[in-house]
Amino acid sequence: MNITGVGVTSSLIVQSLGDMRSTLADLQRQLGTGKKSTTYAGLGIDRGLAVGLRAKLAAITGYANSSTQVGVRISMQQTALSQIRTIGSTVKSATFTQPFEIDSSGQTSTQRAAKAQLDQILGALNTPAGDRYLFSGRSGDKPATDTLDHILNGEGARAGLKQVIAERNQADLGSSGLGRLQIPPAAGSLVAISEDMPPTVFGMKLASVTPLNGATVMGPTGSPAGITVNFAGNPNPGDAITLAFNLPDGSKEQLTLTATSNSPPAAGEFTIDALPANTAANFQAALSGAVQKLAATSLSAASAMAAANNFFNVDVGQPPMRVNGPPFNSATSLIAGTPANTVTWYTGEMGTDLARGTAVAKVDDALTISYGARANEQSLRTTIANIAVYAVTTFSASAPNDKARFAALSQRVGDGLMEKNGQQKLQDIEAELAFAQTTMKDAKERQQQSRGMLETMLQGIEQAPQEEVAAQILMLQTRLQASLQTTSMLYQLSIVNYL
Repeated sequence: MNITGVGVTSSLIVQSLGDMRSTLADLQRQLGTGKKSTTYAGLGIDRGLAVGLRAKLAAITGYANSSTQVGVRISMQQTALSQIRTIGSTVKSATFTQPFEIDSSGQTSTQRAAKAQLDQILGALNTPAGDRYLFSGRSGDKPATDTLDHILNGEGARAGLKQVIAERNQADLGSSGLGRLQIPPAAGSLVAISEDMPPTVFGMKLASVTPLNGATVMGPTGSPAGITVNFAGNPNPGDAITLAFNLPDGSKEQLTLTATSNSPPAAGEFTIDALPANTAANFQAALSGAVQKLAATSLSAASAMAAANNFFNVDVGQPPMRVNGPPFNSATSLIAGTPANTVTWYTGEMGTDLARGTAVAKVDDALTISYGARANEQSLRTTIANIAVYAVTTFSASAPNDKARFAALSQRVGDGLMEKNGQQKLQDIEAELAFAQTTMKDAKERQQQSRGMLETMLQGIEQAPQEEVAAQILMLQTRLQASLQTTSMLYQLSIVNYL
């Protein structure tokens, strides 16, 4: 016979033993894993804080991954820009030092090198970082530029830079080779020079003229603009007249003719005759020859630069421009090239907004950086255009004016590669990207500090203190052992033993 009260007590003790075993198992798990609970619910009132802390840590990890990826892209952009700047400086130095020493190709060694260097620039602009091209604006899935061969030589019916320059040169020189200027034979003592009719955007434009002793000089006036020199008398030997011309690339050239009593006169001189009408005829002949030489040298070089600007200055709503011809030597205007007849060198995204804003990355909760770039930005476009002109122009050792034309072109290319106030520089792009890098670095340092604090707080909530858990296990094991002994004694108790 059992005692009823003892049985009830035994059941309670057995239930308590089960609870202690469960608690012991959980403490042993905590000791092994270091975690208070395997679920957020097991953290009690701190579970909401733990969820928030983990979300913040996940966000910091995401920002760190984004910063790492963007950092690689910006580093590659900086490397490309540095390479382009170095190449531009090298070509600029070459234009100022290279003598007129051409080979069978019609070019100097530095010109041939410039073509290879231009290819390096295009390669740098077309380097992808992962799945994105870095100088294509928002069109990161396509290269920034066409190939070097297509840009310089064209593709099928699509004209490249060489053809655009050749057509522009014809338009600027005109059929007479006088730069679209009219210099008719002297009419008695009167010599006239005027711009082409009908008016045209091509050729040289009359800018100014200085007085000349013994002559009445007027202009430039009228439409088309003209200058007249009327030899009412004769100038003295050594007297000079200077005419200034505006050229297609925005430069200005001067032409000076000096009176002399020598016959024949030297270059840049005209012979004085006893009759003013003969002096006028001599002046007209000297003026025609001097203008023709100026057209074959400085104007030809300026024409190439203007053509390159028309070809490379492309953007949204601004296609490459070329001469509205044929015929080209009598053309009066430019016309927009089409995708069917003209190569568009820049193949990335075009837009009127800031290029840096075409790629944006969030690197903190309330912080974004901009690191986009377009290959047709002014500083990049200008560098490419100047080097391209230098690389494609050819000369002949037997052409009497080509040495001077080479010098005029070299001077313009060198000047074009120099930094100018008010215009974007490659260093400007580099500085903006460097600012983005600095911003990312600062954000990353702040996040690392925040991560440490957040992890400490989370550890205080989720981590089980090992010493405390070990002490609880020892205490619980002692209680469990005592309870087991008591339970064993109670289960062995009978009415006989009880009495």
